[in-house]
Amino acid sequence: MKRRNSNSPWSLNFNTAVLILIPAAVGINYLGKVFVGILKLPLWLDSIGTCLAAVLGGPIIGAICGATNNIIYGLTMDPISMVYALSQAGIGIVVGLLSYYGMFKGIKGQLFCGICAGLIAVIISTPLNIIFWGGTTGNLWGDLVYAWALSKDMPVLVASALDEIIVDLPDKMVVIATVMGIYNGLPKSLLSLYQSNSKIECLD
Repeated sequence: MKRRNSNSPWSLNFNTAVLILIPAAVGINYLGKVFVGILKLPLWLDSIGTCLAAVLGGPIIGAICGATNNIIYGLTMDPISMVYALSQAGIGIVVGLLSYYGMFKGIKGQLFCGICAGLIAVIISTPLNIIFWGGTTGNLWGDLVYAWALSKDMPVLVASALDEIIVDLPDKMVVIATVMGIYNGLPKSLLSLYQSNSKIECLD
């Protein structure tokens, strides 16, 4: 995907399409988080809406959707979730910028974006995990890696980062692949509502 002749990536256009996109993206995130929590999957799947909103509406819209999801989830399910609004906002900004600058084209581009989104989540979330959870993530699979790392006398910071990496990197790969599948399936008439000032080259 590549955009040309567009406004700044930081420009905002709260048209009807964007106003509909925000609650839809938040809902997708929320359902993904609940789904994973019920099934105890080794992923998060709570940023599909964030990344889709970032690709369609830009980094600020992606950040708004991601942060809003965690705030709502925190108010209704788990209060600590609210602090991770920072992570979701970071993911939305990174994915929105990568999309704007045409970094999604091809499988390699998607892998690169998945890695970048995963790393920004690790960078932001690891200190939060240490502050609020002693370094764990609450994901069974990641926390097993955390326990193993501590048993090898690794520092808590390293163990916590590994905990995040083992979950976030594959998660963001799946999320980005899902988002691009959704994006490529959307009609051009709908895409034009979000990218009226952009020329889009769809993925092959």
